[in-house]
Amino acid sequence: MSVRELVILGTASQVPTRHRNHNGYLLRWDGEGILFDPGEGTQRQMVRAGVAAHDLNRICVTHFHGDHSLGLAGVIQRINLDKVPHEVTAHYPRSGQRFFDRLRYATAYRETVPLTEAPVAADGVLAATPSYTLEARRLSHPVESYGYRLIEPDGRRMLPDRLAAHGIEGPEVGRLQREGRLGDIALEDVSEVRRGQRFAFVMDTRLCDGVHALAESCDLLVIESTFLDEDTELAVEFGHLTAGQAAAVARDAGVRHLVLTHFSQRYSEPQEFERQARAAGFEGELTVAHDLQRVPLPKRR
Repeated sequence: MSVRELVILGTASQVPTRHRNHNGYLLRWDGEGILFDPGEGTQRQMVRAGVAAHDLNRICVTHFHGDHSLGLAGVIQRINLDKVPHEVTAHYPRSGQRFFDRLRYATAYRETVPLTEAPVAADGVLAATPSYTLEARRLSHPVESYGYRLIEPDGRRMLPDRLAAHGIEGPEVGRLQREGRLGDIALEDVSEVRRGQRFAFVMDTRLCDGVHALAESCDLLVIESTFLDEDTELAVEFGHLTAGQAAAVARDAGVRHLVLTHFSQRYSEPQEFERQARAAGFEGELTVAHDLQRVPLPKRR
């Protein structure tokens, strides 16, 4: 059975707290694992969450501030220590190549796994697999930053009443799906489009076109909400979003499940993020993230 879920490894912003580790998010997408923004302590959080190095196929770094990337050194060395049997690909802003190099070779270790470096230099498609297309969009932060978006290809949903009307059953259904036609009956005659699922990961940024493009029609949106709305001026100054801004983006984009994360240490009441998100008019499913939480992608419509 395919598994699609978000494993939240850390939810703090610049400074970790007793209850919040630095950033780290693993997206399980069928048989692949995509690790986003491994901050300091990610390797230990993986152990606590039951995530193995073998689970990782891609690493996506939004930008090179420490709370989003200092864990790269440990994660990369763990991938090699455990001799992960498949290639692992790393995406990160090309402008931060010197930081990636330093983190990749922070200390001595034996390289046993091919790590493919695939830096991001502009908006566009980064990878296309049978299961998803991975895209990047530029964000607005004091250092170059990109958000990421996965789009599953559209499929077909078989319609039992139409199949029955044409007398198609049993193995013939599978043959029709594979070949696209069965005699005079085309696949389109007995099925409808099933829209692929969509996921987006949006970290440190002000409001900008990239935020809206990434969030559009997402089934699951993971987005930073470093500040509460009363601190909007700080958010703009330091290149971040508030809870209300993030929720308004999700509301306007038709997001089904919104995950707020990346919280400033100044706040001790997480329920206030939920209150302000609801006050902004977001009516979908809402999660105020905490460490080691698992969030499944919503069921297909």
